[in-house]
Amino acid sequence: MNFPIKEEQGFKYIETGGEGTPLMLLHGLFGALSNFQDLTNHFGNKYNVVIPILPIYELPILQVSVSGLVEFVTNFVEFKGYDKVHILGNSLGGHVALLYVIAHPEHIASVTLTGSSGLYESAFGTAFPKRGDYEYIKNKTAQTFYDPAVASKELVDEVFGIVNDRGKAIRVVATAKSAVRHNLGDKLHKIKAPTLLIWGKQDIVTPPFVGEKFHELISDSRLHMLDECGHAPMMEKPGEFNQLLEAFLKEVDGR
Repeated sequence: MNFPIKEEQGFKYIETGGEGTPLMLLHGLFGALSNFQDLTNHFGNKYNVVIPILPIYELPILQVSVSGLVEFVTNFVEFKGYDKVHILGNSLGGHVALLYVIAHPEHIASVTLTGSSGLYESAFGTAFPKRGDYEYIKNKTAQTFYDPAVASKELVDEVFGIVNDRGKAIRVVATAKSAVRHNLGDKLHKIKAPTLLIWGKQDIVTPPFVGEKFHELISDSRLHMLDECGHAPMMEKPGEFNQLLEAFLKEVDGR
């Protein structure tokens, strides 16, 4: 990913500058720009791919919540002056995307969710046992993928650094608790935008039944299950993921 991180008006983000409706990607609780590397490389020239870095570790502690992140996205879209966006979220990023879509349907061209929270999730929980235990964090990170090898040393080091930074760890726990409180089961019927759901069959964080429930509750949705795939399909199955997303975006743009 050869796109520089821009810093403007308190926002950090990358933007590929491709043509067409912006494709805005929202990362998860332990997400990083590298999570979307294959996706960005594939779509960067075809769409204006934008990844705002969610201020999970920068928000004042009293503002740390899913709602605080939705407010950040709202301000970012307003700052950039986007009319419509294709919004895509993984894990917590999907949860934030859903709340933004419900609050601002006028800005939404389409929605893509992959391993999204919002109905049910089982991750680190609300505390960090064995915070100083590298092997524990390594194994826990690897469990989010079907193929443990996807959990590179770089990724494990990043997660280990987060959970062992007291300020960041407190914010992670607060955000996770906020996500559990913000269950969206009674709100998903409000989403009318075309929605793509891509789920890993071996996702243990947001298991397949979660994707099926999203499909049931969002009227204009289509669900694809990827085999031998865990919580981050865009990382484990980038070829299949990009193919499904490209066909979906072409369908939406052709309407």
